[in-house]
Amino acid sequence: MACAGDGHLVLDPLSGDPAHFTWTLPAGFAPPPVPISNPMSAAKVELGRRLFYDTRLSGNRAFACSSCHRQEFAFSDAKNIPLGSTGQAHTRNSMGLTNVAYQRNFGWAGPATISLETQALIPELGEVPVELGIKDRETEVLTRLRAEPVYQSLFPKSFGATPDPFTLANVNRAIAAFERILVSGNAPIDRFNRGDTLALSAAARRGRGVFNNLRCTRCHGGRDFSIAFEPGTPVGDEFVNTGLYNIGGTGAYPTRNGGLFETTHAPADMGRMKIPTLRNVAVSFPYGHDGSVGSLEDVIDNYARGGRLITVGPNAGDGQLNPFKDRRISAFSITPQGRADLVAFLQALTDSSFLTDRRFSNPWR
Repeated sequence: MACAGDGHLVLDPLSGDPAHFTWTLPAGFAPPPVPISNPMSAAKVELGRRLFYDTRLSGNRAFACSSCHRQEFAFSDAKNIPLGSTGQAHTRNSMGLTNVAYQRNFGWAGPATISLETQALIPELGEVPVELGIKDRETEVLTRLRAEPVYQSLFPKSFGATPDPFTLANVNRAIAAFERILVSGNAPIDRFNRGDTLALSAAARRGRGVFNNLRCTRCHGGRDFSIAFEPGTPVGDEFVNTGLYNIGGTGAYPTRNGGLFETTHAPADMGRMKIPTLRNVAVSFPYGHDGSVGSLEDVIDNYARGGRLITVGPNAGDGQLNPFKDRRISAFSITPQGRADLVAFLQALTDSSFLTDRRFSNPWR
């Protein structure tokens, strides 16, 4: 164990692999969980990085994972609703991948998706909506990958014990290995917490007080500012109806955007979506599960009134009165100064080194 020159902690655990893998992590961060069935290796991470940015992994060679997960936006995409490789619109915003490996389930409302390896199948094989669009074209895609000289080296290095390393399961294992190194923990708030009293501006320090006094930590607590990342959080508590909608006063959310309700069909689960991390929140706009909230100021205003008010259109309704709204969401008063200070604090959760780290960038350029 040693500290690298950039202040990051370098750990060297076995991770279930006979060969050591060197983790480069922010100070105070332990390695994320790694499945025994998919041990880490440098070759596998490099393979996953290349696959993440490779348009050959889509049916029409037009899209890559990185098309909806861009590094400069903390691996979100700065669009309210993304389009898939065939131009089909999604109903949900692209989630950022900041510290994704520390989560226990994946997606806005996917309690049964509990590994990065299985999550990758959703954009690959999904048909409603089409994302990468490779269902029934898996053999074609793997043939493309086999023809790439770099992959002819990296696949055997990563999965040498298998007779044929070029499988979709191995593609997803490699992508998951790359996603596990996407760890962010060097924002101004981190440096402040490590003792650098000058890391936060006066406004951000005041905003930190506002954040704590308003008990935002009930949902956005812990190291990653989301209880969805915190061990010990009761199962289900990481999914919240924030009062973003209340269509017609019935508590309804838009079609195909009902959160956990789409799986459980329980009325109380209507609109319950996972609590995202606030790390890098200033660059992972727009906000809400459907990207329908444009700014941090708008987010604060919606919470301040205890739910969003939509006065016209097919989604009209007062979210404050949503009968399924989470008990943790209630109206509060905030001054213009307090609002500005709270925004300053949220901006201090941006880790600029994460957004520019070459280890996470496009290797094909």
